[in-house]
Amino acid sequence: MNQHVYQRRSTHSSAIPTVIFALLVANGLLFAAQQLQFEFLLYNFALWPTGSPRPEFHVWQLLSYGFLHGNLNHIFFNMFGLWMFGRDLERMMGARRFLIYYLTCVIGAGIVQLFVAGIQGGIYPTIGASGGVFGILLAFAMAFPNRIIMLLFPPIPMKAKYFVLMYGLLELYLGLSGRAQGVANFAHLGGMFFGFMLIQYWRKSRRP
Repeated sequence: MNQHVYQRRSTHSSAIPTVIFALLVANGLLFAAQQLQFEFLLYNFALWPTGSPRPEFHVWQLLSYGFLHGNLNHIFFNMFGLWMFGRDLERMMGARRFLIYYLTCVIGAGIVQLFVAGIQGGIYPTIGASGGVFGILLAFAMAFPNRIIMLLFPPIPMKAKYFVLMYGLLELYLGLSGRAQGVANFAHLGGMFFGFMLIQYWRKSRRP
């Protein structure tokens, strides 16, 4: 999550909902632990391709990779996006459903990343909560499509539905062109895809 944005208005209080608070704390604590045990955490809890000999892929990495980050900017913008766009969603969905949604997006992004890494054939780790955050972005645009988002750089206001569409197309372009080296663009799109599929499942399960 790299774009600087803020919402022009919010009708809710600024208090941090329970799940988002817990996620912020967990990510912060693990980032602090990385400063002390970086190689141990990277080798065991980053997402490694399924064909890598050592470090090896383990199934828990599909979740644990989403709680590790490469540097201060990486964790700051991911947590900023989680806090900004997730607050209204958690209040709307409820804590349990929001957590299920977020973790589904993280795991889904990891699955897509494994598929892409298998095609590319590289042996490299993937870390970061971006897949979950991109899933949050999609759900926010679906729930509040006309909410105004203001980009900070450049300062252009736009509706959430157009902002997320633009962001998704940008990720697709960067992924296909390879112009964003070191960024898991298809994992971001995977988070959005799995989030969309879960929302559709929930909608259909409520129908008579």
